Formats: sequence, structure tokens, C-alpha cells
Amino acid sequence: MRLTTALSLFLFSCFALIAAPPMPKQAPEISFTIPSQGQRRLSDYLGKVIAIEFIYTTCAPCVNATRTAQKLQSEFGAQGFQAIAVAFNPNAAVLVEDFVNSNHFTLPVGWTLGSDVASFLGYGPADRFVAPQFVLIDAAGLIRYQTPAQGDDGHRNRSMLREQILQVLHPTRASPKEAAPANR
Repeated sequence: MRLTTALSLFLFSCFALIAAPPMPKQAPEISFTIPSQGQRRLSDYLGKVIAIEFIYTTCAPCVNATRTAQKLQSEFGAQGFQAIAVAFNPNAAVLVEDFVNSNHFTLPVGWTLGSDVASFLGYGPADRFVAPQFVLIDAAGLIRYQTPAQGDDGHRNRSMLREQILQVLHPTRASPKEAAPANR
């Protein structure tokens, strides 16, 4: 029984390593439509550190993730950071404007097709993934972080997101652990 459990855990770990996309990798282009502003492309924001939240407008965790992205935009926007939310749920084209207005979002919130999001994230038509999905892209257009298909708790932790964004915004900055002198 223990051998079977250990073997199962080992195989699951190997599959997870194979399934996880290598980082960093070049971010593919994706287009999305922002109500009353028209179509935008990811490349329109090149030169900035970009955080994309792929969301459902009808999903409570997605609303919270977009609120966090809004706060991070306020905090880091002047440093070359751009947060974007892109809805891909059914009827997103008609739901996004009300989603933005009812939540008072000021960051760009657009919509696109679910198949475009799956392709951007590197998933095939049969792959399942949850919303929200978070992707962090550096100023050169390289994906530095992407949530796994089934999400992760770290993505919902604002302080962890802040640290990831700071590391990408200021790659030469030492982390607090590295900067602290050793106690002897």
C-alpha cells in the first residue's frame, strides 16, 4: 500500500513537472476588446510589466482577483506596471461593461473568447482550467509567472503577488531575506 501511494505521488509529481510550462517563455499575442475603447492587443502594453487576470465576470474569486489587480495597479502603475483583466466567460461581451461599472474598476477590463485564452495559456481544447488565471509578464514580453491550470493559493495572496511584481519590476533588488544581515 505504501509503495503504491509513493509511486502514485512520484508519478503525479513527474506529470506536474511535465505539464508546467517552462518559465520564462515568450508571451504570445492576444487581442481583447475593451467596451467603448475598442480592440487592444497585449503588445500595446509592451515595455511595461503586465499582470493579466483572465476572469469570469460571474465568478466571486474573479471579482476579488480584479479588485486586487486594481490595488496593485494603483500601487505600482507609476513604476511601469499595468494590470489588465480579460473576461472570457459566455456572454462576456455584454457583461463586461456592467462588471466594470458596478465594481468601479479603472484598470483596463476587456473580453475575448475562451479559446483565445486557452491558447494564450498553452492549453488545448480538451484541457480544463479554472478562473481566475494570473499571468505576469516582464517588460521584454517574457512570461515570468503563470498560475497552474487548477489555480493556486499564492495567486490570491496580495503580499505574494506584490513580491512577484516587485521582483519583475526591479530584478536587481534583493529580497528582504537576502538583504537582512545574518545574526551571529
